[in-house]
Amino acid sequence: MDFFGLPLGAVAGAARDAIVLVDGGQTIVAINEAASRMFGYTQTALLGQPLSRLIPEAQRGAHDAQVRAFAASGQAERPALRHDAIRGLRASGQVFPAEASISRVELLVDGQIRMYFVAMLRDTSVETDLRAEVALLSQRLRTVLDLTPVAIWIVDGEQVVYANQATIELFGVPDRGHLIGQPIDTLLHPDAPTSLRAHLAQAQPGTAAPTLLHGRIVRPDGQMREVEVATTALPDHGRTVMQMVIIDVTQRRAQAREQSLHRSELRRLAASVVEAREEERRRIARELHDELGQRLTALKMEIASLRADAPQRDNGGRITGMLEMVDSTVAALRRIAADLRPLMLDDLGLNAAIEWLARDAARRLDMAVTVRLGSDDPPLAPGADIALYRMVQEALTNVGRHARATDVRIELRQRGNELVLTVHDNGKGFAERSMRQEGRYGLLGIRERAIMLGGRLELDNPPGGGGRITVRLPLQPGTAPQTSAP
Repeated sequence: MDFFGLPLGAVAGAARDAIVLVDGGQTIVAINEAASRMFGYTQTALLGQPLSRLIPEAQRGAHDAQVRAFAASGQAERPALRHDAIRGLRASGQVFPAEASISRVELLVDGQIRMYFVAMLRDTSVETDLRAEVALLSQRLRTVLDLTPVAIWIVDGEQVVYANQATIELFGVPDRGHLIGQPIDTLLHPDAPTSLRAHLAQAQPGTAAPTLLHGRIVRPDGQMREVEVATTALPDHGRTVMQMVIIDVTQRRAQAREQSLHRSELRRLAASVVEAREEERRRIARELHDELGQRLTALKMEIASLRADAPQRDNGGRITGMLEMVDSTVAALRRIAADLRPLMLDDLGLNAAIEWLARDAARRLDMAVTVRLGSDDPPLAPGADIALYRMVQEALTNVGRHARATDVRIELRQRGNELVLTVHDNGKGFAERSMRQEGRYGLLGIRERAIMLGGRLELDNPPGGGGRITVRLPLQPGTAPQTSAP
C-alpha cells in the first residue's frame, strides 16, 4: 500500500487494526490489508469509493455531520469512540460494532497542501458478544443468589458492594440501597470478634479455604442477631474482595441453650432421684439388717432351744427343718440388703466394699477378679462413694453378660486432680459402634453417674485385647495423693 509515495506502506500493512485514508470529500484513497479483511472487500474494490459504503445507511447522516464538525474544530485528532459507538458495514451486508479514532493530516500532493483523514478501526464484535454473555451470566448469577435462602454479601475493602435478597431480609432493610456502600463496621456488632476483622484485613485471593467464624450483627431497628460467617477472598482485578456467607443461627443457638438447660435440669432431677433412691435403699437395708435380721436371729435361737427341750422322736425332724429355713431366710435377707445398700460401705469404706464386690463377682461369674486400690479410701464428695460402688457393680455385670472374659482387673487411683477408675477385662472387647453409643451394653448408668459427678466415661480396646472402661472424676485441688496398698 502506498500513501502517495510515503514510506508508510510496510507500517500500515503490518498493523493489526484497520486503517482507512480518505480525502476531504470522504473518498477512500488508501486502505491496509486489515481493513480489507474487516470489511470483506479487496483493496482495489474500495479505492475511489465513498466512505459511506462502509457505514450503515442509518448512521451515514450522523457520520457526515461529525466529520464536518471535526474538520471545523481545527483539532488534529478526535478521541477514540469506544463501546460500540459506531457501526461498520461489511460487503456481505452484516453490520458490526467497532471503535475508531480519527486523525486529520495535511499532505503535499501535486504541489498542493491537501487535507486527509486517517481512521483507525477495531472490530469489537467478539468483545460485544462477550460483554453481552457476561451480562447475561451476571444476571443469572444474581437471580440464583437472590433465590438462595442464605444471606450472601460481597465486600471490597471494608464496604459492601453486593447483597442478595436474603441479606436484605436478615438486616430488615427495605432494599439493597441501605446496604450497598455501607462499611461493615456499621453492620457488625461492636463486640464482633477481632478474628473476623483480622481475617478480612489479611485475606488474600486464592490462599485459603473458606473460614467459618462466629459473631453478631445489629439490625437498623437495634435487634441483635447471632450469625455464623463463612468468608473467602475472591480475585477481582487485583483487589482483595471478600465473599461472606452469613447464616442466622439466633434461633438455633437459643434452642441449643434451652436444650442444654433442660439437660442440666434433667440431670439434676436424675441426680436427686438417684440420691433419694440410694437413701431409701440404705434405710431399707439397715432396717432389714437391724430389725428383721435380729428378729430372725432371735427366732433361730428360740427354735434351737425348743429342739433341746423336745424329745427327738416327736418333733426333732420338723425343728431341724425350721432351723434350716431360718438360715436360708437370713442368707436371702443379707443378699437382698447387700444389693440394696452394702452396709460395709458405710461401716468399712469404699475400698472394702469394692473388694467384697470383686470377691462376690469372682464367685458368681467364675472368673478371676484382681483389685488394685489405694491404701486409704479416696477423698470424695458426699454421695460419690456409692456412685463409684455402683459403677464398679454395673461394670462387672456388663463383663459377665457380654465380654466372655475369664479375667478382670479393677483399679482405682488418684492421678493429679483426677480419680480414675479402670475396669479391664480379657474378653472380646467393645464393638466400634458400642464405643460411639455408650447407652449400649448397660453402660448408660455408668455414664450418667460419671456426668453427675462432673466426670466422664471412656471406652476402648487397649493393645493386648479385651475391653476397658475408664471413669475420670475431678477432685478438689490440693487433695493429697493416695499411696498404693501393700
